[in-house]
Amino acid sequence: MTAVDKSDLTGRARLRDAALELFAEHGFEATSTRAVAAAAGLSPALVTRHFGSKEGLRAAVDEHVLDRIGKGLAELDPDVGLMESLGKASAQLFGADPVLRGYLRHILLEDSAASAQLFGRLLSGARAEVRRLSAEYGKQAPVAEWAPFQVLCLVLGPLLLERVMQPHHQEPMFDPQVLAQRSAANQRVLLQGFYGSLEDGAGG
Repeated sequence: MTAVDKSDLTGRARLRDAALELFAEHGFEATSTRAVAAAAGLSPALVTRHFGSKEGLRAAVDEHVLDRIGKGLAELDPDVGLMESLGKASAQLFGADPVLRGYLRHILLEDSAASAQLFGRLLSGARAEVRRLSAEYGKQAPVAEWAPFQVLCLVLGPLLLERVMQPHHQEPMFDPQVLAQRSAANQRVLLQGFYGSLEDGAGG
């Protein structure tokens, strides 16, 4: 994304962006609307004026995050295959931005109706991408019901489990080179499966 000077943003956008950063660092419950307003350099009363409530503020942040993801997945590289292009876009979206990564980790793990709703919308997006891949490659996913869940697990798993995975990997989990390698490995799994190159019946 192109960086925008905070002074160029509306008050509503400044509050939303401040909330995104603070929710990413501390989580929703541990962040007060007063802290959001202070980070945005605005009055706490403006949170209620623009969003109605703290929950309304989070809903606006969710919409902003989903909009970013949608736009990122729409900007595909025409010079490579659809799977590779989607893989690169997903790696950038879900891995390269530490604020977005922290936000999704906190919100998706908080076990609330709002977190389930956000996951549901990500799942709807994954279903759309699976349909697009199936049309591109002329083949339905082996288990269509679970394919969107499996795609999300591949993408979100390292993000959600970063802290327990990191001690078992020498390089930082979201180092650009590691991210690119993991994305390529995910693409191979989706296209071939772990044992997709084996002949039918091999191994008994």
